[in-house]
Amino acid sequence: MTVTEQHPRLAELTTIGVGGAPAHLMTVTTEAELAAVASDVFAAGDEWLLLGGGSNTVAADEPFDGTVIRVATRGIEQLGAGAAPQTIRLRVQAGESWDGLVALAVRSRWSGIEALSGIPGSVGAAPVQNIGAYGQELSSVLVAIDFLDAATGERRRIESSELGLGYRTSVLKRGLAGVVIAVELDLIDQGGLPGAAMSAPIGYVQLADTLGVAVGTSVSLAELRRTVLRLRASKGMVLDPEDPDSRSAGSFFTNPIVTESFARSLPADAPRWPVGAEEPDLVAELDTTDAEQSVSIGRLADAAVSRSRRAAQSPRLVKLSAAWLIERAGIRRGFALPGSGAAISSKHTLAIVNREGASAQEIASLAGFLQARVQSEFGVMLQPEPVLVGLEL
Repeated sequence: MTVTEQHPRLAELTTIGVGGAPAHLMTVTTEAELAAVASDVFAAGDEWLLLGGGSNTVAADEPFDGTVIRVATRGIEQLGAGAAPQTIRLRVQAGESWDGLVALAVRSRWSGIEALSGIPGSVGAAPVQNIGAYGQELSSVLVAIDFLDAATGERRRIESSELGLGYRTSVLKRGLAGVVIAVELDLIDQGGLPGAAMSAPIGYVQLADTLGVAVGTSVSLAELRRTVLRLRASKGMVLDPEDPDSRSAGSFFTNPIVTESFARSLPADAPRWPVGAEEPDLVAELDTTDAEQSVSIGRLADAAVSRSRRAAQSPRLVKLSAAWLIERAGIRRGFALPGSGAAISSKHTLAIVNREGASAQEIASLAGFLQARVQSEFGVMLQPEPVLVGLEL
């Protein structure tokens, strides 16, 4: 075993730069070490925290009275063909850099995660939030995870279909405690095809516009990765020591999901996107005999009643823009509370940045202020995206 114990402050290990020192910090570099250390910590019953790249964690300045397991495992293994034609299956250790994996995929002519370029953090953290950006989500390529359950001590494979993956959520975020040891992905393998390797069809308007193509178009993997990195950098969302706007935890709030009826109460220009598949239009066939038309219209009426019942039981949902809500609540980029070192990014309304040696409480206070303004103005409570350790909003 080569596990090392260290005692730096979490401020030194997180991208937003706040957090006190943990009682114990164990850095593991192999799959066996990760499983062994995590098993010991779980069995001891002490408080624990997993840390990968530290890009999605905001910790209190007080000492953390528990064990931090810092996952620094490495390894990307090709398992052979994936489940679908022309795919390749990869097994990736949890401590691998997510963006490093995307860069490797682009170089290797594997498509399916190219729009997720530039997302900081580790591969093991990706399933927890079902990371997504620019029209792609991890759920579209994730096959399974290798998981060590904190409650039972059992190590098991969990299929993607069992993870409850949704918009920035999974069962791992909603209460299934444990550690992701490795993930399996199926990517489209274009290694043997002539010409440039092409991206998946672009499904995000801003990305398509930046590329100068229509939504649904494919471009080369390399061009798409360059464009996504450029877009993210323009918003301070690519880690850069020279860019103070990148000293953040990324987007601090998720885009709220509300009922369609509630969304109608918002201003007409409030951005909104349907969540889930739209039901098809109900159509009666009229180019038929009278008897056939009568049957068709009767079925149409029955279908309409069934749809009405479903709508009452499960109202249609839409996703709102958290950035739009914040800006329309009167908060502008660069805003800071008086005397605070925490501020809204000058490039991206959803990011809270550590500008002047901010404390964790200053960051939490600014986030709470944004929540209060949006709730007062629109009746929507924004939910934080990062993991909050010892902090409440």
